Amino acid sequence: MAEAVKTVKVTIDNITVDVPVGTTILQAARMIGGDVVPPAMCYYSKLQGSGGKCRTCLVEVSKGSEADPRPMPKLVASCRTGVMDGMEVKNMTSPKVEDARNGVVEFLLLNHPLDCPVCDQAGECHLQDLGYQHGKQGTRYEFKRRTFEKHDLGPYIQLHMTRCILCYRCVFTADQLTDKRSHGILSRGDHAEIATYIEKSLDNNFIGNVIDVCPVGALTDKTFRFKNRVWFTKPVNAHRECKCCSGKVTLWQRGEEVLRVTARKDQWGEVEEWICNECRFEKKKTTDWTIEGPTHVSRHSVISQGHYENTIKPKETFTAVHGGRNPQLLMDIHSVSEVNDPSIDLSQINGPATSDVYNHSTKQA
Repeated sequence: MAEAVKTVKVTIDNITVDVPVGTTILQAARMIGGDVVPPAMCYYSKLQGSGGKCRTCLVEVSKGSEADPRPMPKLVASCRTGVMDGMEVKNMTSPKVEDARNGVVEFLLLNHPLDCPVCDQAGECHLQDLGYQHGKQGTRYEFKRRTFEKHDLGPYIQLHMTRCILCYRCVFTADQLTDKRSHGILSRGDHAEIATYIEKSLDNNFIGNVIDVCPVGALTDKTFRFKNRVWFTKPVNAHRECKCCSGKVTLWQRGEEVLRVTARKDQWGEVEEWICNECRFEKKKTTDWTIEGPTHVSRHSVISQGHYENTIKPKETFTAVHGGRNPQLLMDIHSVSEVNDPSIDLSQINGPATSDVYNHSTKQA
């Protein structure tokens, strides 16, 4: 007979939940959901050792436990602090947490370039969302921002270190998911940077996943850079038979064209299943995939504009009123209009479909 899992009670923002022993405060908050969940820029549930670096998930523990009800003297990182039975935590209800989170965001933005209008990550950047919620209009920083040269890390990935916040996610991903890791943190302090040793390329078959785990625009897909804004594309779930990975991905389409391929992500922005480089970079045709349907997008995201899920086509009023009979048209304009000439493929026209196009087609006929 299986032994019962021991649970403890923890209260976060006046909401009590039972969680297994060993659960962190952040994991317990995610079980509750909603605004109770602290933001996290470095923690990633699928990567061992992640968390405790960005300090955006700081919370106030107003009661340590039933055995020791004293509050913790300082704010703690919720991603690294385990819950105790009877613990009481304040996140969105604590002015201390709000003030500390504003300070952390200000610190993260000290050297971060204000290039959201041109950054490929705009629209799906966690730091952009965090800055919108907790950022300030100005900065007190008076010194010159640090800058780095852009580097191509292999044929598919570009590193823009100026945008990096040193969350270490990409390092953990390469260390735990690939056979060998060629990049990491070089130097210390203000000179610390993500880099490869003597510009080694990242050529492992699963290295493309570092793009998905990056919370900012530091690691980007070179096959997608500057091709389109993410809110102009439509994400759809798709799959294919793949020998290396599950083949379950999200396609980002503009019309029938596949602009990029990413791994599917959960509600916390974390990858559900890792995908290989072949699926990510080399399969850019709709015919390569089996389309499942629209990807679920939070209505608060800018990507949700014009993105419709579970749509139901309304019934034709005329047909419903007249017992299923279709209306009798006096003239079908599509059968007599030269604009709908089947000999002209509008998608193949290099430029606008002007009258010269049709005149040229008529002369050829």
